[in-house]
Amino acid sequence: MDQREQWTSKIGFILAAAGSAIGLGAIWKFPYVAGNSGGGAFFLIFILFTLLVGLPLLLAEFIIGRSTQKEAISAYKAIAPGTSWHLIGRLGVVTCFILLSFYSVVGGWILLYIGYGITGNLTGQDYEALFGMLISHPVYAVIGQFSFMIIVMVVVAKGIQRGIETASRYMMPALFIAFIILIVRSLTLEDALAGVSFFLKPDFSVLSSESILFAMGQSFFALSVGVSVMVTYSSYLSKTEDLTRSAFSIVVMNVFISLLAGLAIFPAVFSFGFEPAGGPGLLFIVLPAVFQQMPFGFIFLMIFLGLFLFATLTSAFSMLEIIVSSLARGNNEKRVKVTWVSGFIIFLVGIPAALSFGILGEITLFEKTIFDLADYLVSNILMPIGALLIAIFVPRRISKKTLLQEITKGASNRLRLFSLWFLLIRYVIPVIIVIVFLDVIGIL
Repeated sequence: MDQREQWTSKIGFILAAAGSAIGLGAIWKFPYVAGNSGGGAFFLIFILFTLLVGLPLLLAEFIIGRSTQKEAISAYKAIAPGTSWHLIGRLGVVTCFILLSFYSVVGGWILLYIGYGITGNLTGQDYEALFGMLISHPVYAVIGQFSFMIIVMVVVAKGIQRGIETASRYMMPALFIAFIILIVRSLTLEDALAGVSFFLKPDFSVLSSESILFAMGQSFFALSVGVSVMVTYSSYLSKTEDLTRSAFSIVVMNVFISLLAGLAIFPAVFSFGFEPAGGPGLLFIVLPAVFQQMPFGFIFLMIFLGLFLFATLTSAFSMLEIIVSSLARGNNEKRVKVTWVSGFIIFLVGIPAALSFGILGEITLFEKTIFDLADYLVSNILMPIGALLIAIFVPRRISKKTLLQEITKGASNRLRLFSLWFLLIRYVIPVIIVIVFLDVIGIL
C-alpha cells in the first residue's frame, strides 16, 4: 500500500472495531464461560474488568496505532527505536495466529449448521446429538474450518475499506436486531426467570481465583486487547477522530451484546433443563431448541446463524489483518499473496484443534484437549501478558504530552479523564494483572 488506507468514516471504524471485539467473545464464549464460573458474580467481575482494565487498555492501543499510523510491529519500533519493545507487536501476531487457528474451528461449526439448515436437516433434531456428531466427524469439522478461512481470506485480501469496513457496516446492526427477537422469545419460556436470576444475581460464594482470571481473560478476549489488533485497526484512523469516545462506544456495545447473549441463553438453558456449565457447545445446542419453539422458528434460526457467522467473521478479519499488515508492510501487491499464504498456514495449524472433539479427543496436555489448551493459552496467558506489557509500555515510552493530545483530540475539558486514565494505565492495571496471576498460580 503506497497510499495507506483509512476508514471512510468514524462509524465504519467503530463498527469494524466493535465487530472485532464482539464476535465469538461475547456471543459464543461469554455464555459458557459465565455458566462455568458462577453466572451473575462472573458477569459483575467481567464488567468491572472491562471498565477498569479493558477500556483503558483499548484506549492505549488506539493511541499507539493512531499516533504512528503504522501496523503493530512497526508502531512499537517507531515509538521505541533500537529497543526490544517491538516484541509486544510480535507477541500479538503470534497470539492472533494461535487464536484464529482454533477460532476458525468454531466458525466452521456455524457454517456446518447453516449447511444443515439449507438442506432441511436442522429441524426436529436432538441438537445435543447433532452437535456432537458434527464436531466429532473429521471430514465435516475440517471442511467447515477450511470454508470459514476461505471467506476470511477473501475479505481481508480486499483491504480495509472494500473488505472489512463494508462487511461490518451491515452485519453489526442486524445482529442487534436478531438478538432482541431471540431474547423476547427466550424470556417467555417456562422457568425463564431462573435463568435470569442465575445470570444477573451475583453469588460470590461460587467465585474462585480461577474464575477471576477467566473474567479478566474474557474482558481481554471480548475487547480484542492485549494482542495489538486495535493498534493495527486504529492506525487506519484519521488524526481528527475522538479516540476516547470511540473506545467508550466499543466497550458499551460489547457489554451490551454480552448482556443480550446471557439473556438469550440462560433463560432457555434453565427452561430446557440444560446445564449452564455446558461448555463450548452451549450456544449450538440451546439456541436451535429455542427457535424450534417459535412460529417461523426455522427462518429466524437461519437468520440468526447468518448474523452469528457475520459477527464471527468480523473478529476473524481483525486477527488475520494484524498478521497480514505486519508481513505486507503497506505493499498492496504483496498483501493479497500474504493473505492467502498466511490464511492457509493458519488452517493447517488449526486442523488438530478441529479434530480434538473426535479422533484426537484422547490427546490431552494439562488435562486439556488441543482446542481447550489453545483457548486457555490465548485467553488466560498470552492476552494478559500482552496487556501487561502494553500497560507498562505506553506511559513510559510515549510522552505525557503526546498521550494528552491523543486523548483530548476531538474534544476538550478532558484533563480529569486523562489523569484517571493515566493513573489506571501506569499504576493500577499492571498491579491488577500481576495480582490475579500470582493468585491463580498459588503464590498469594
